[in-house]
Amino acid sequence: MDAKAAARERLFVLQDTLIALSHRIHAHPELGFEEVNACTWLAEALSAAGFAVETGIAELPTAFAARAGSGPLHVAICAEYDALPGIGHACGHNLIAAAAVGAGAALAQVADEVGLTVRVIGTPAEEVGDAGGKILLLERGAFAGVHAAMMVHPAPHDVVTPPILAAALFDVHYTGKEAHAAAYPERGINAADALTVAQVAIGLLRQHLRASDRIHGIVTRGGDAPNVIPAHTSARYMVRAQTLAELEALRPRVYRCFEAGALATGATLEIKGGSKPYAEMRHDAEIASLYRRNAERLGRRFDAGSAPRAAASTDMGNVSLALPAIHPLIGIDSWPAVNHQPEFAAHCVSAAADKALLDGALALAWTAIDLATEPALRQRLLRAPAP
Repeated sequence: MDAKAAARERLFVLQDTLIALSHRIHAHPELGFEEVNACTWLAEALSAAGFAVETGIAELPTAFAARAGSGPLHVAICAEYDALPGIGHACGHNLIAAAAVGAGAALAQVADEVGLTVRVIGTPAEEVGDAGGKILLLERGAFAGVHAAMMVHPAPHDVVTPPILAAALFDVHYTGKEAHAAAYPERGINAADALTVAQVAIGLLRQHLRASDRIHGIVTRGGDAPNVIPAHTSARYMVRAQTLAELEALRPRVYRCFEAGALATGATLEIKGGSKPYAEMRHDAEIASLYRRNAERLGRRFDAGSAPRAAASTDMGNVSLALPAIHPLIGIDSWPAVNHQPEFAAHCVSAAADKALLDGALALAWTAIDLATEPALRQRLLRAPAP
């Protein structure tokens, strides 16, 4: 039996276990850096599949690394498993996590035969938007020695190389002065007005931005009572651009909008965070082509595509700047429900999602086998400096 057939047979044996794992994580959503249950369940599943598992790596309690095989080519499969506040697994990280376990288990079956070392790396807090798990894991050496990294992410449609934007998330705080809103409004400094001025300025700025730029946010504190001039307001904003360089050019323009609010009202401004932005994704073209070939062999179709403006951000982009990587999307037949909607969360435990989990796991496993068995690509990866 060849390596790909052996990997497929192993995944077939585990399919019910993987689907149950996906549904279990989906039913118990946990926010970034709080994924205690998911981390435990994934580590247990990988240990049962023959991996040596270390939890709490890189000083992150809900990160882990699982290792199997002893070949010279090191391939990492990234698992994400954090949820979104209020809407749970509306980005399908339960599927990412289970697919990573499946791909890893399938590869463990043949790793030594084809010359692979397989790592499944548990990467918490992808949804946090600043200093995400992969960024911290990269900085702290968790990807050291890895020659290629990959993962698969659920979406309405299959897309091989989705557009991934650089992104920075930060918190804005205004401080003014309380006063009775009716009797002595002139004695107050309205921090809510400062935020309103900033939001109007951002709205006007959008006319002058590139089509690929994004600015969006929420008010996290708007005041305490309608009859008290708000002395403290805050917001959380994200700024996105095609590259880190474009992001760093855009960010000061957005900050000036917030400075305008402070200047207009007399409130003081403090901006916190944004020091560890998410990078754009550089999909390795050769690895992505292999993934597409393997996914199409499983019946996946990529002609549906994605609208050019349908871009997101992920800390997998930071990984891709450090080593060859891919981040394809796998369709779960959810349209018109899209990521970050409650309806999408419901689709993430559907029959179509379960099939996508298994297809994605096997396509990743087969792609990793190709990396190990296609001589020119293998040599390119082995020659490249590892992080």
